[in-house]
Amino acid sequence: MLTDPIADMLTRVRNAINIKAEKVDIPISKMKLEIAKIMKEEGFIRAYKILKDKRQGILRVIPKYIENESVISGLRRISKPGRRVYVGHNEIPKVMGGLGVAVLTTSKGVLSDKACRRERVGGEVICYIW
Repeated sequence: MLTDPIADMLTRVRNAINIKAEKVDIPISKMKLEIAKIMKEEGFIRAYKILKDKRQGILRVIPKYIENESVISGLRRISKPGRRVYVGHNEIPKVMGGLGVAVLTTSKGVLSDKACRRERVGGEVICYIW
């Protein structure tokens, strides 16, 4: 049993891009699927697929590389099980001066920082991707 499955997902993706892997398989959950959707929309990964397993589904993430370099240069977990970080709609952080993305969970679902500003909602800051 994992105490922080989101941190495990981010670590698996980070390790995969460090070894320039073609794909990385992650046990699926609704939150991880939403994070993968945001990563795809923002152009950090090429694609993601849902694979069926005997016990639990698997989320396959395919990282994006340009000239043999990963598009993702950093992933950081912000809100952890021991310390939750919440922000209002007017306090949403800009990651790397707007070049990165903050992923937030809100009352309207899991959204990127840009979508949160547009919707004028705050929430829990899950992670930064840059």
